[in-house]
Amino acid sequence: MSAAALVDLRGVGVELGGRRALHDVDLRLGRGELTGLIGPNGAGKTTLLRAVLGLLPVAAGAVRVDGRTPAAARGTLGYVPQRHEFAWDFPISVRGAVLTGRTHRTGWLRRPRAEDHRAVADALALAGLTDLAGRPVGELSGGQRQRVLVARALALRPPLLLLDEPFTGLDVPTQELLTALFRRLRDEGTTLLMTTHDLGAAAELCGRIVLLNRTVVADGPPAELRDPALWLRAFGVARSEQLLHALGAGA
Repeated sequence: MSAAALVDLRGVGVELGGRRALHDVDLRLGRGELTGLIGPNGAGKTTLLRAVLGLLPVAAGAVRVDGRTPAAARGTLGYVPQRHEFAWDFPISVRGAVLTGRTHRTGWLRRPRAEDHRAVADALALAGLTDLAGRPVGELSGGQRQRVLVARALALRPPLLLLDEPFTGLDVPTQELLTALFRRLRDEGTTLLMTTHDLGAAAELCGRIVLLNRTVVADGPPAELRDPALWLRAFGVARSEQLLHALGAGA
């Protein structure tokens, strides 16, 4: 792995239920990169995130994060799942939910230390949730819940932040708040890999886009991914004017 790469996937394949969900995936992410991962439903985007996290085993190839296996690196990685994956009816406050993001580092049985509480306070401030810290998570709006998940991931102060559809179903103010936060994290050296169906937002926010359909179809800055044939291959559809317009692809 090159010295600049934080994430390194070489020939990665993943099987789910006897089906090859990913094959021959080569992907390297440098420090301070904000990358959009785009593809149709079933393309393996969430599967790829989970392979990087070590939540799914690889059937072929290798994944390294900062030179380590995902299992060895897991306690330092931030992950923002889709909102439906969190138990919002669980009786816990916003502060308590964000504190659970430290579990991989603290363990389930040890009481939080001063360092843990400082990290949680910092994460709440970054996500604009300080004033809501004592509120039960079940009382939050959709946008507030998304910010809780982001803060929970940031409580680890991770060098790598993996985000699964972070903008889905959000109002414009929340989208703008998170966009500004992701740019700030990138500028401070955090590496971000984000799956999204919002092609326009990806083109505006991400310095790099990876088109995925069970393998990497194309990889580069948005301005370089203007060939309609790339999108046809990635999405397996006929020419889509709406899709090409969203990314400024050529006529």
